[in-house]
Amino acid sequence: MKAIELEKAYDPKTFEDRIYNEWESKGYFKPASDKDSPVHCQCEACGKTDTYAVVIPPPNVTGVLHMGHGLNNTLQDIVVRYHRMKGDNTLWLTGTDHAGIATQNVVERQLKKEGKSRNDLGREKFLERTWEVKNAHHDIIVKQQKKLGNSTDWDRERFTYDEGLSKAVRDVFVTLYERGLMYKGNRLVNWCPRCGTALADDEVDHEDTAGAMYHIYYEYADGSGKIEVATTRPETFFGDTAVAVNPTDQRYTAIVGKKLKLPITGKEIEIIADDYVDKEFGTGMVKITPAHDPNDWEVGQRHNLEVINLLTPDGRMNENVPEKYRGLKPEEARKLVIEDLTEAGLFKEEEKMTHSVGKCYRCKTVVEPYLSAQWFVKMKPMADKALDAWRKGDIVFYPRKWENTYSHWLENIRDWCVSRQIWWGHRIPAWYCECGETIVSREDPTCCPKCGSKNLTQDPDVLDTWFSSWLWPFSTLGWPQNTEDLEKFYPTTALVTAYDIIFFWVSRMIMAGLEFTGKVPFRDIYIHGLVRDKQGRKMSKSLGNGMDPLEIIDMYGADALKFTLGFMCAQGQDILIDKDSFKLGSRFCNKVWNANRYLLGNLEGRNLVPVTDADLTELDKWIYSRLNYAAKTAREALEGYRYNDAASALMEFFWNEFCDWYVEATKLNFWNGDDKEKDRQASVLLNILEESLRLLHPYLPFVTEEIYGKLPLAEIVESRKKAGDNKIVSNSTYNGMLINAPYPEYTDTRENADVAKRFDALKDLIQKVRALRADCGIDPANKINLAVIITKGSEAEVCKEKVDMIKLLAGLANVEFVEAKPQSSIGTVGTGFEAFILIDENINKDQLIARFKKTIETEKGYAAKSQAKLGGSFAQHAPQEVVQAEKDKLEESLRMIEKLESYIASL
Repeated sequence: MKAIELEKAYDPKTFEDRIYNEWESKGYFKPASDKDSPVHCQCEACGKTDTYAVVIPPPNVTGVLHMGHGLNNTLQDIVVRYHRMKGDNTLWLTGTDHAGIATQNVVERQLKKEGKSRNDLGREKFLERTWEVKNAHHDIIVKQQKKLGNSTDWDRERFTYDEGLSKAVRDVFVTLYERGLMYKGNRLVNWCPRCGTALADDEVDHEDTAGAMYHIYYEYADGSGKIEVATTRPETFFGDTAVAVNPTDQRYTAIVGKKLKLPITGKEIEIIADDYVDKEFGTGMVKITPAHDPNDWEVGQRHNLEVINLLTPDGRMNENVPEKYRGLKPEEARKLVIEDLTEAGLFKEEEKMTHSVGKCYRCKTVVEPYLSAQWFVKMKPMADKALDAWRKGDIVFYPRKWENTYSHWLENIRDWCVSRQIWWGHRIPAWYCECGETIVSREDPTCCPKCGSKNLTQDPDVLDTWFSSWLWPFSTLGWPQNTEDLEKFYPTTALVTAYDIIFFWVSRMIMAGLEFTGKVPFRDIYIHGLVRDKQGRKMSKSLGNGMDPLEIIDMYGADALKFTLGFMCAQGQDILIDKDSFKLGSRFCNKVWNANRYLLGNLEGRNLVPVTDADLTELDKWIYSRLNYAAKTAREALEGYRYNDAASALMEFFWNEFCDWYVEATKLNFWNGDDKEKDRQASVLLNILEESLRLLHPYLPFVTEEIYGKLPLAEIVESRKKAGDNKIVSNSTYNGMLINAPYPEYTDTRENADVAKRFDALKDLIQKVRALRADCGIDPANKINLAVIITKGSEAEVCKEKVDMIKLLAGLANVEFVEAKPQSSIGTVGTGFEAFILIDENINKDQLIARFKKTIETEKGYAAKSQAKLGGSFAQHAPQEVVQAEKDKLEESLRMIEKLESYIASL
């Protein structure tokens, strides 16, 4: 066999695009059930029929993917590749979201720069312009996803505004209307003056904002006195239709029903009693403005109060306020109102405070409560079904803590305002006739069913973006048609998403799935954290701390990005990273490349031979047991969406156990063995290497695929066949690519507790000697002499059999087994042994003692600083974890001082 040459340096730019194009063009992203898919098992005995289906959280076509998308896509790709290799009929369905308000905002900002508005273009031309923006951004997003290595089925790609999904949206709207779950009502809604549209409750971000509580007086209409009320919005008093007190508040029982005179206008309102009022807060008197506060709205409904809207759609004071305030923004009117109240002697004081202010989740404009006619979905009946599904265990959250968020929201759900006063989105399928009839229909009506008139007007509003997104798991598979894909892949298996859209999306998808298909849309709900900077701040343009996944891929490669994110993704935690964080994945990729380059480059003249279990050495059996353990750990972790645990197991196995221990130890056989032993060892190495690449593939798909394609697979298969390994040979994937090779399985026969104990003892000795060398500052190239005392009957007796391995891996000239501690030596202790470095002519004793003394003085300085900190106010005021870290530093310094002093005593 000839040596296989890999490029000297790992350079992902030379192969990542080529490999991705090959995967895609050959159909490896298709489910195994597709007739033209190469992803299938020809083993008739296999009989695997499990399905694993995932729908991607569709990114908005408003820009480019950020690192949060990079994390989300990476986590999906890892589990999808794992299940595909596992043999499941795997579908990862991709697509994008039309993102109504967000996309319209992008286009309107472009038009503003041109000195135009959407009204200047008209609805049709505006939509044409928006489609252009959608197409441009979609192309960028697809390019990014391919650079990430997403193994999604591009032939099934969907868009929330495509023809099929539009039909599904319309069917759902009409169905809800027919079931009495969709209605139109004149109600108080969240209104964004900037976007000019209503928003759902969960589309309002609440931020703590500096403000004030204004104390003002209302006089009794009969001139008998005045009362004091407090408000953060004094400009809204023009819309007051009552002042409320608590019915149990004895202070005010006698005045309930009395009339008050509104300042400035002189309009009379009544004092009412309502349980909503907290009698312990402030004066116990609350102004009621039904059109401009959700709680006041509820009070107004209970008491049949007049509702007076004070705002125009663009958020300015309207005709229902005195003329001098009309056209002003609320904050401008507030200043003027305070001046006028002061002049009238009706302003008491301004009390500075911080309070929560609702802002539009898209443009961050302050949201106003606004009286408007809107379409609503009755949510409680569907929420009850979604809660019941969770209680029965039909859905499972990973981690479980997010179940509390889910249940709390559903238990306190409000009706969903689904109409939006914008143009980009699914048009509401409702028509109005002059006779007052409303027609809601799956098909465009031609005449009024009540009066026969053909003069019908369609509702100008569109539906909330989430109204199409909540159908995503089944509408993308062809619903409401009973398609083959719907039959095979619905319900889907898993949803992988961030915790910030549990309200927006996750809960609603479950409600929609149960309402329209009778089934939950997925079983597993993996909720990952957010990507933040090293300071724990959310990444954003305003902070300038965002990261472009493509930039990281250009620096380190897609595998480095994927492995780093997977390695750092612990359940229930956010990920704190910067650009340097991805050096972790880059170093691992380099290790994989260089290890394979070394092994494949040393095959010259070797022949692959059959290796049975009887032919394995103790060292071989140990590494197979570690490979077995890594496969078991990785499988269990990925089944439970514990990405970091799987990544840690893979790195520990390949880098530490395989490369640093096994490969290094096998050099003895290549140096000292005959051709037969060299062939045997090369064969074992290639068998383990091939299986290791399969093990690593979900996390490092590109580099493993590139190396896998270089392996002499035909020879490997043939040698295994001769060794009786029919299971692995019978899998046809060896005629294909690594993406479709079987994922390694745990095998009981590979477990060997005795070998594990013996090798652990051997490793312990070598590691302790290496640490002792490091403490002494002995150059690794300096071959030193070692004396070892072995406890009889202990596992450490294996060391007597493995002297050459100990010498090789610990950098020793000689190992001597003794009964007592030698003179002039420095020792270390492990389980079943004591090991001593001999201070002989190979080591300068005086220099060594001087080094120890210098280090002791340094450590004493560290210890003194720590003791001073811990003895002062630091220990009382610093966070507990910081104090503990300081205690650990002190303990480590004291241990080092004690150890080095013992070394000096030994000398």
